[in-house]
Amino acid sequence: MTLDHYLPQQMETVRRTLAYVLTPVRSLANSPIYLSRNLNNLFADKAELLSENEAMRTQILILERQNQKLASLQAENQRMRDLLGASQLIDERVLAAEILALDPDPFTHKMIINKGAEDGVRIGQPVIDAQGVFGQVVSVEAYTSRIMLIADVNAALPVQINRNGVRAIAIGSGNLGQINLVFVPNTADVEVGDLVVTSGLGGRFPEGYPVARVVAVDHPDGEDFARIIATPEAALDRSRHLLILLTDYTGGLGGQRL
Repeated sequence: MTLDHYLPQQMETVRRTLAYVLTPVRSLANSPIYLSRNLNNLFADKAELLSENEAMRTQILILERQNQKLASLQAENQRMRDLLGASQLIDERVLAAEILALDPDPFTHKMIINKGAEDGVRIGQPVIDAQGVFGQVVSVEAYTSRIMLIADVNAALPVQINRNGVRAIAIGSGNLGQINLVFVPNTADVEVGDLVVTSGLGGRFPEGYPVARVVAVDHPDGEDFARIIATPEAALDRSRHLLILLTDYTGGLGGQRL
């Protein structure tokens, strides 16, 4: 204080010089505090960003799920429109049904539907989907029924070639994508692409329902019958909504073993 009183200008110069010299020292001394603050801010910002990213990922997943559900609903609506269109093309009374479950027997192609005796379902009634013949009712409970698909190895259905009326029996192969046409004379006029329809014979199915499309024809030399493979018109591996024809037919799909 004495020096400040007698030498004010000189002491001011000294103070400025000391302040200039000590500034880096103070900065260095304070740097851990600033660094700690900056690191805390950085970690806080990172945590906030991670939280926002997680929320955005969750929202994206929700939107994707909603989009998938929308696509599923659109597909189901289209299937229902197709089924409604099929019902308008037939004369018989029909009952809409939905597949509940697959039969647990791995060696058969049977399904459980949500309609039964209380709904007017009877053994032997034909079942179709929007594209063609699906199967036939083989057992009935009060509120559910079991249907056997036309591809089941025990299924046999009288059919004919739609183009010329050549008759055959459609036999299930055990493969959902294949039906064999048997007892067709080797000289018969059958071509790849021919539509196979129900013949109405045997009192099992009404006439004229699409069954399959011919995909292979072989005329072995020296044999009486041709070898013909067809693909089912019905979506046996995809359809969920079906129509039961409420007819009085009681015949089965060939010699099924129930």
